[in-house]
Amino acid sequence: MVKTMKKKSSQDDVVKKIEKIAKEDIYEKIKKKKLPELQMPLRALTNVKYNPKDGFFELVGKMKERTLTASTIKTFAQTLRMMAHAKSIVENDDITTKREMYYISKNWAEAMFKEQPESDTVMDDMEAMMMVNREQLGFIPEEKGGEVAGKLIVVDKDTDTGKDLRIDCTKFGSGAYSIPISVEHLKFETDAKFILAIETAGMFQRLLKHNYWKKASCILVSMGGVPTRACRRFVRRLSDEKKLPVYVFTDGDPYGYFNIYRTLKVGSGNAAHINEYFCVPKAKFLGVTPQDIIDYKLPTHDLKEIDIKRAKDAVKNDPFVQHYKEWQKAIKQLVDMKVRCEQQSLAKHGLNYVTSDYLPQKLKNAERFLP
Repeated sequence: MVKTMKKKSSQDDVVKKIEKIAKEDIYEKIKKKKLPELQMPLRALTNVKYNPKDGFFELVGKMKERTLTASTIKTFAQTLRMMAHAKSIVENDDITTKREMYYISKNWAEAMFKEQPESDTVMDDMEAMMMVNREQLGFIPEEKGGEVAGKLIVVDKDTDTGKDLRIDCTKFGSGAYSIPISVEHLKFETDAKFILAIETAGMFQRLLKHNYWKKASCILVSMGGVPTRACRRFVRRLSDEKKLPVYVFTDGDPYGYFNIYRTLKVGSGNAAHINEYFCVPKAKFLGVTPQDIIDYKLPTHDLKEIDIKRAKDAVKNDPFVQHYKEWQKAIKQLVDMKVRCEQQSLAKHGLNYVTSDYLPQKLKNAERFLP
């Protein structure tokens, strides 16, 4: 059964949530001469659990409070101003990019954000506090959702007429279909055998250039690094509705394994309140694995200190890694080898070795993929 998002938690519902928090947690407490406070889930790996039956990181219940004090007055004011702005744009069926939100705060006098990461953090806290995704609050990212090519027809809507638009992902020439920010309304038609999600735009372009999707009867998705929410939701819906396996192809390093693959498959601690919708539990890791580096005699770079730290942190703190001995073994192998490897290193054996040998050989043994 396909898990559907609560339809834009209807705009009225979002507005009511904002008004409820403003009234009960702020206004009523001030009237009673109590300190107003805002409660939200702690957004960290220490506040999530992983159950393979569910397939995603879930909150375990730890909360944090933002109480109005002398030291928190600025952040408190920023949160309320952003809530007021969200209420306005939702009521007017408009949108604000994350970057625009940062600049809007320049009108807030002493409550303005000095840097965008401050604005983004308050936005994430607000999202978690209300248990909705930021797109439902009218906030959208600047980045694209990812690119798609191969055996897929996406059925979208003409914004002027409301009629169906059939978009054939085999007909973009040397280009590709760009995943939109919102994908809930899309429908899919395909007879592909699997989805191949690719870390780098360069590798995606190589597979596209040589029509690998035709040879392998698949759908290619360029994640362009850590996949955006739109990209994850697109792959999740496509996989669920068309019952397609998802294979993930990243660099052979801790960043590719955990920041990219693990985020796609089970989500993150930072966004545990919405992982249920923005993850792909069916995903499996195709490569580049530590064993691939040995088997294919691939060129490598030394592991950086940050790589080693990321790997050790994953073993110590990541519930996903702690659940799978296969990943623990792979991490140990990579750290013992003290190397990392890029997808493009396969070019050592020839520019198109990845399509002629590597991918076909790997796909013959999909049961051996890392979980």
